Amino acid sequence: MHSDAVITGSGGQILVASLLTHGVNHVFCVPGESYLDVLDALYDVRDQIALRVCRHESGAANMAEAYGKLTGKPGIVMVTRGPGASNAAIGIHTAYQDSTPLIMLIGQVARDCMDREAFQEIDYRRMFGQMAKWVAQIDDAGRIPEYLSRAFHTAVSGRPGPVVLALPEDMLTEIASAPSAPTYQRVAAAPAPAAMQQLSELLAGAERPIAILGGSGWTAQACADIRRFAENWQLPVACAFRFQDLFDNSHPLYAGDVGIGINPKLAQRIKDADVVLAIGPRLGEMTTSGYTLFDIPLPRQRLVHVHAGAEELGSVYAAQLPINSGMPEFAAAAVKLSPGTPPAWSREAGLAHENYLAWNTPPQVSGPVQMGDIMQYLRDKLPVDAIVCNGAGNYATWVHRFYRFRHFKSQLAPTSGAMGYGVPAAIAAKSLYPERTVIAFAGDGCFMMSSQELATAMQYRLPVIFIVVNNGIYGTIRMHQEREYPGRVVGTSLTNPDFAAYARAFGAFGAVVEKTADFAPAFEQAQDSGLPAVIEIRLSPEVITPTLTLAAIREQALTAKN
Repeated sequence: MHSDAVITGSGGQILVASLLTHGVNHVFCVPGESYLDVLDALYDVRDQIALRVCRHESGAANMAEAYGKLTGKPGIVMVTRGPGASNAAIGIHTAYQDSTPLIMLIGQVARDCMDREAFQEIDYRRMFGQMAKWVAQIDDAGRIPEYLSRAFHTAVSGRPGPVVLALPEDMLTEIASAPSAPTYQRVAAAPAPAAMQQLSELLAGAERPIAILGGSGWTAQACADIRRFAENWQLPVACAFRFQDLFDNSHPLYAGDVGIGINPKLAQRIKDADVVLAIGPRLGEMTTSGYTLFDIPLPRQRLVHVHAGAEELGSVYAAQLPINSGMPEFAAAAVKLSPGTPPAWSREAGLAHENYLAWNTPPQVSGPVQMGDIMQYLRDKLPVDAIVCNGAGNYATWVHRFYRFRHFKSQLAPTSGAMGYGVPAAIAAKSLYPERTVIAFAGDGCFMMSSQELATAMQYRLPVIFIVVNNGIYGTIRMHQEREYPGRVVGTSLTNPDFAAYARAFGAFGAVVEKTADFAPAFEQAQDSGLPAVIEIRLSPEVITPTLTLAAIREQALTAKN
């Protein structure tokens, strides 16, 4: 079908050959008649590309996004036109906000039908223009390798993100000869020596510094380099919202996570810092506690902001030292910096870690289920490289606060705050790393947004353990509702199935946990089953946070109003 320099075949064949050129080994999709020729071409390479057929396009897009998070390579999702692309939009939004490389390929109406509002026709440039790095349509099969090359380069270079390509149906069946493109190369900036010298001088003159790690584009080597850099300078290290796996949480320099429900002592430490070294995070709303940790536009702290995207630097905060760099490039330069003499603040890192350990110790709550104890059990039970996934909801507080992430790429969660993410993300993780333990946490509301993907886990024999925290409400919304409109409950109650029976209906393992002691045996049975497994934890809706009940939140709000 192709030679060293030219690929000849149908548009679909040229597309699949181009995917192989760029190292693609997984494709997530819901099939559609608009890209049948691509599916046919995938048949010929089914021993090279694992095709994971999903039950909803949002699941497929979230799986591709999770693949991008785990590997740093673009996840590939294929969907059909109109409804398929609309369903998949959530994955594009998450990839954009989370800076994850992803390429979405959309079957499009035939070229001779365009601009007539043909069946399921949408202009994808307009639809995805604000939440993708690049949106284009391939109208000439001979240019497919060119478009794919640009898509891969765009997705991984600078600030990573999603790319959307529309594929007209008749273009995919067109026979063409196309010049092949070489495998893509990631392009990243590196810090200038003068900037690293300035950073060294800022740290040398500091009294209360702290580092905050976050964002995408990290590698295991970059994390190791930053760890050595932090050890050289005895820097307290915190991790941004849902990037807790960038630094071993058991390390004596670890200060905790900077996200929703931040440890008040850590928040105060950041506010009181004289130098803040933000390596990788955008410093968005969640990581800055609603833009309160730093003044806008000029922070009180001397801010060193390192980011892969030049357009991000100065977009909200005017850093004293902005550094445009990829994470591996910055980390390789930072590890060479040395303080010369022991820093004056050496004792502070130990205090920051002590504060973290105290915050990481779960309190006892009312009722027969202690979620904190369950998290401690998993912390002790799971292998260091286990992958822990979640979507959005108050249940995630238990994971973020009481689990300890020890291994690079062991946390999969959306900084976009998208519900329904954890289930498909875990399935993608298990498909990619079948030898690793993969756990997905979901609330009852979160789980039901993607629970149909249990069928996908069963189809491909991917034994993920799904832990459903069922409190019968949309918990986060109910919490805010009681805080803002106490006692006026509407729209947040849920009617749920028996989730264990639901799992068994798919042929999966199912168990119900109604008291803490039930969890360990249920978890061990789930592991031993060798099947995808659902463990339903029935939790009182009153246990809405580790420290406050719904009743207490309501009472505080009523007192404040009166």
